[in-house]
Amino acid sequence: MARTKEKKRRDRAEEIREAADQLFCEKGYDGVSMRDIAERAQVNKGLLFYYYKSKADLFELVLARYYEAHREALASAFAAEGTLRERIHRMIEAYMSFMADNQRYARLVQQQVAELETHELIQRNLAPLFEWTISALSGVTDANGPLAARHFWITFSGLVINYFTYAPLIDKLWSGDPLAAEQIAERRAHVHWMVDAILEKLSPAE
Repeated sequence: MARTKEKKRRDRAEEIREAADQLFCEKGYDGVSMRDIAERAQVNKGLLFYYYKSKADLFELVLARYYEAHREALASAFAAEGTLRERIHRMIEAYMSFMADNQRYARLVQQQVAELETHELIQRNLAPLFEWTISALSGVTDANGPLAARHFWITFSGLVINYFTYAPLIDKLWSGDPLAAEQIAERRAHVHWMVDAILEKLSPAE
């Protein structure tokens, strides 16, 4: 009985988190109220506050889960055996898959970059991903200058994330839905081509 109640409690908390995730991605942090979240999750407001203390707490949970899952996906792909080139390509493949499976993530971060209120929170969650990237590229890229790891972090991120950010805006410009499976596959091939071009300029390339 106790186990059943605990499962119900976890399920309800997850339903609320999912409702908050949807709304934050649709309207941004400032455009969402706790009442909105309660209505989307189909719970009363009192129960919502029983599970989560504030909108800020809910937003931090939503954001932290995305960033943690993002970092873990890249780290797991990069950690497997192989040459540097193979490992980076696996990392890019994992990056593309993660973004394709979590398309709300790109919209959420893009919306909040313009909001000063959440900058500190985003930076705090971004730091482990940034630090992991710098560590992963240590010994491959320069410590400073145009070939520093921090630039490749931005470059690789831009190659992947911007596609999903701009997809809703370019659907009428492209011959087909940019988020359709065949279009994402084409984008994957392009990103891998770009990675190879970048790796050719780095030493050692393998």
